Amino acid sequence: MLTYPSREEIKEILNKAKRIAVVGLSDNPEKTSYMVSEAMQKAGYEIIPVNPAIKEALGVKAVQSLKDIEGHIDIVNVFRRSEYLPGVAKEFAEIDSDVFWAQLGLESEEAYHFLKEKGYTVIMDRCIKVEHALTRR
Repeated sequence: MLTYPSREEIKEILNKAKRIAVVGLSDNPEKTSYMVSEAMQKAGYEIIPVNPAIKEALGVKAVQSLKDIEGHIDIVNVFRRSEYLPGVAKEFAEIDSDVFWAQLGLESEEAYHFLKEKGYTVIMDRCIKVEHALTRR
C-alpha cells in the first residue's frame, strides 16, 4: 500500500516550499497544468516550467529537464501520465529536491518505491492547488 504525508504534513511542506518545478507544464492557459501552476505562482511560489516542447509558461523561460535547473527545488510537481512517473522519479533522484508530487489521477508504485527507498517525500494522486487551498484555512 502506498502511504502519503498527512494533510498536516502537506501543510508544513507547502509552508516551507518556495520553488516548484513543474514537469509537463503547458503554455496553454486552458490546460490544468497551466491553471494549477498559475494559482501557485499567484500564491507566491516560484514556478519553473519543465517541458522541452515549449519556450516559456507563466512568463518564465522553460527548461528541457530537471537537470537544467540551478539551485535547490523544494517540490517537483509532475503533470505527466502515470507510465512516465518512473522516468521522472529517476531524474528527480539526480537533482537537489525534497518532494516528488504527482498530480491528481497520477500514481506509480514503481516510482513510489524507488523514491521512498532513497528517503524522499512522495505525494501522488493529489492536486497541489487543492491541498494548498485546504491547508490555508
